[in-house]
Amino acid sequence: MVDLQGQYAKIKDVVDPSIEEVMNSASFINGPKVHQFQKNLENYLGVKHVIPCANGTDALQIAMMGLGLKPGDEVITADFTFAATVEVIALLQLTPVLVDVDPVTFNIDIDAIKKAITPKTRAIVPVHLFGLAAEMDAIMDLAKEHNLYVIEDNAQGIGADYTHQDDSKTKTGAIGHVASTSFFPSKNLGCYGDGGAIFTNDDDLAHTIRGIVNHGMYERYHHDVVGVNSRLDSIQAAVLDAKLPHLDDYNKARQNAARKYNEAFGDHPKIIIPSGRTQCNGICETCDCHVFHQYTLNLKEVDRDALVAHLQEKNIPCGVYYPIPLHRQKAYADERYNEADFTVTNSLVKSVISLPMHTELDNEQIEFITSTVLSFIDRNS
Repeated sequence: MVDLQGQYAKIKDVVDPSIEEVMNSASFINGPKVHQFQKNLENYLGVKHVIPCANGTDALQIAMMGLGLKPGDEVITADFTFAATVEVIALLQLTPVLVDVDPVTFNIDIDAIKKAITPKTRAIVPVHLFGLAAEMDAIMDLAKEHNLYVIEDNAQGIGADYTHQDDSKTKTGAIGHVASTSFFPSKNLGCYGDGGAIFTNDDDLAHTIRGIVNHGMYERYHHDVVGVNSRLDSIQAAVLDAKLPHLDDYNKARQNAARKYNEAFGDHPKIIIPSGRTQCNGICETCDCHVFHQYTLNLKEVDRDALVAHLQEKNIPCGVYYPIPLHRQKAYADERYNEADFTVTNSLVKSVISLPMHTELDNEQIEFITSTVLSFIDRNS
């Protein structure tokens, strides 16, 4: 699904000396490389504060801790996403409220959010799923109307642009009250281990979060807030700082691969290709609303699981993100949920399939992948 070795080979001459610099300095935690990467990422995103941490799940949890959410507070998020988004809500003894997604974009459905808001609602967590920017203007308007926080889950969307109603652009992760991201190796900006970060333009919130990530300390052995131990190590920061200047090119390579996939699949009656926001298809030359962390097809009247088996026989990696809705997961099942409220998610989990998507895909690989998928579907129609 990803080719991290091929990507590393192209930046080896920068990455290796940067790691060696950390080794020679022995500044392994909160060293100069961490602060350098933090500043460079702030400049890239156009956000006032980046607070690095140990992983993306911690980033989400710490963002919620920083906002002072209390047990029993309701947090609305999408049913169709990875479990980490709802996991941290439950860990903090908040009340997760799962809602359906849009059938075209797969992102959280605005009307479903509206219906889910109650007097106990305190926050909305939109996920920029598969790399596509969620409808942030509408979400921020709802949040303002109901005095709610917006916590962006930007783990899959780093580098994407959100185009506002006035045609101005903002990077995803710099729109909500606070945002989180993951630097897991397979992400669009990934390190060579675990890593994450929290973003915010709120000075007071940033100060609180900086204490939380470091055991609640602002001064050594003075614990002013309840904290955790969650810090990005200097080696991972060195890798990320070496890769950050290439992020836009990495995302363009993904978009180019998506165009080629779309050319192959776009006219097939049993395949729905990924879509961007509103009238934009997400992969035009002037729009970066979709950075294709995953390239995900929605199949119609196709045996998805048989196709997965066929691709595996041909040594073509593929993924099903996600095979079970969160509201049906044993850990998050709740009698409040009504299956009629999850018609889109319940359909998608049976019909989506993600194909290889990374910076090193070439025309020959894409041709082999697309021809294999198409021949299977046509042969089994």
